[in-house]
Amino acid sequence: MIPARARRSAAVVRLIALALLSPSLARAADRPPPQEAPPRGLTELPSPALPGSGEPDLAVAPDGSVFMSWIERREGGGGRLRFARLVGRQWADSVTIAEGESLFVNWADFPRLLAPAKDRLVIAWMWKRPGGTYAYDVRIASSKDGGRKWSAPQTPHRDGTATEHGFVSMAPERDGVRIVWLDGRGGVGKKEGEAEMTLRSAWLSQDGTLGADELLDARVCDCCQTAATRSAAAGTIVAFRDRDADEIRDIGLLRNAGGWQRTAPPADRWKIGGCPVNGPALAAGNHMVALAWFTAPGDTAQVRLAVSRDGGWGLEDVVRVDDGDPIGRTAVAVLPDGAVAVAWLEHERNLQATVRIRRVVIHESTRASVIAARTTESRSSGVPRLVVDGTRLLVAWTDDAKPARVHVTAIPIASL
Repeated sequence: MIPARARRSAAVVRLIALALLSPSLARAADRPPPQEAPPRGLTELPSPALPGSGEPDLAVAPDGSVFMSWIERREGGGGRLRFARLVGRQWADSVTIAEGESLFVNWADFPRLLAPAKDRLVIAWMWKRPGGTYAYDVRIASSKDGGRKWSAPQTPHRDGTATEHGFVSMAPERDGVRIVWLDGRGGVGKKEGEAEMTLRSAWLSQDGTLGADELLDARVCDCCQTAATRSAAAGTIVAFRDRDADEIRDIGLLRNAGGWQRTAPPADRWKIGGCPVNGPALAAGNHMVALAWFTAPGDTAQVRLAVSRDGGWGLEDVVRVDDGDPIGRTAVAVLPDGAVAVAWLEHERNLQATVRIRRVVIHESTRASVIAARTTESRSSGVPRLVVDGTRLLVAWTDDAKPARVHVTAIPIASL
């Protein structure tokens, strides 16, 4: 479970109740209704994840190779962190990267996978340590042979405290990898809710050497996912949910082009007294950077998208992309033609939910969203993941039936 400080505020609970009861919030008026029929050509790939799996992530290498990681629960506690490579329309034999009772398993704080170069992979996961329910560390391992063998794990933070470290994101940077995470080391000796959650970073070289960790932001939202991407024009870009003294929790952006700089994030002015557990998503490609996120200013839940056409130096118009009653949990991808695909979870009746995808081109007519999968609104349905695989989109998502299981759906881009 997410700790008490991370539970939705009363305002968000009221919002969900209102959304279920009020037709005026059932669908945003300026967008066409979703395509109820599955998009043309949608297929489900045989999943390498066994029943009892969840927390997927997808990564694409520069040569187009696709990889997926996930966690499978173990009887008695903990889990197995697993990995597989997509070969054609089948997954190669799965590999166990780490397992044990101390593997931290949580729907919101899931392992992250990156493929920065051909056959080079980096993965991050969370490992519990003695000292408290939410005392756990980030662990990093890398592979030089496409995932057949993995290095011994390392920890990018050196504080050694029994506090929370997680919600990792990674991006290629120079010849190595930039690692970003939420860091609760300031909570030593303090009660829950008294300490500030911070955003910290470290650089992992190609030979596996970790640089010193550095502070990026001294006060951020406690348990929203972070996001990172690499733009050839503007360097490494990091998105996170910030938190100011007035409890405004808008999305923050940082850019590292030889030094960290704050960019001008879109201002929602969402004031909320607790963490919504709903972080942003970033993607880059074709001199574009796309940022998608959930927000609820004025008790109006929305999924928003902002696009930069200059590689991330400046964000253009912000558009709303949901269908009127979103849960959030966004994912985003830049398509080969320069359009953007945004995925999110949308509420349905009777506690059900759909994974929806909308193709967006700023300043063009809005297309109908497509329903990529059906699941429930529970936390165990997790966060969908989205990547481009040639002429199709791959969506990894969790069916939280008992037992839950990770699925992978392929959708032709032309059908969006």
